[in-house]
Amino acid sequence: MEDQLFEFIAKYMPLLEEEKKAIIDLAIFKSFKKGTVLLKEGELSKDGYFVLKGCLRTYYVIEGEEKTTAFYTESDSFAPLCIVTNKPSELYISCVEDSMVLVNNPEIDQIMFQKFPRFETLCRILSEELVAKNQASFDDFKTSSPKQRYLNLLKTRPELLQRVPQHQLASFLGMKPESLSRIRKRLLVEAK
Repeated sequence: MEDQLFEFIAKYMPLLEEEKKAIIDLAIFKSFKKGTVLLKEGELSKDGYFVLKGCLRTYYVIEGEEKTTAFYTESDSFAPLCIVTNKPSELYISCVEDSMVLVNNPEIDQIMFQKFPRFETLCRILSEELVAKNQASFDDFKTSSPKQRYLNLLKTRPELLQRVPQHQLASFLGMKPESLSRIRKRLLVEAK
């Protein structure tokens, strides 16, 4: 599994064998079963995640209803806001599928940054890319109709349709499952 991580990092910088060994020695690769909740509302956590295999979902529970905000699949990373604020989480993180995840925290980062200073630059670049990606995703969500959101999902992340339950997809797209079904049926009719 670590090979996938090393390939991802290699897109930004080549890794030395010493660096690869240091990453492996941290024992930060964890397996989780489908349905495992990694973080609950009200819990405090310092853990961030990098998905090697599987799918994680973030969501809020508002008036008893789950509101999905994101899905993280292979080579996606996520750090809950509670890492920065040091306040209890307002969201949940759970595994949609059996998942292999790199679990990281600020203490591990400090160890690696001291030993390999160039990792700090890598983390900064990845953070900047993530912020830009999240802003673009947010802007797209706010400026598009439900139908446009669904079509965009089909174009950019079609694999989610096979991997994620429809009610979670609907929530992610900002609609009820019935609305998503109607949009899908209309698109089928239009395609004929």
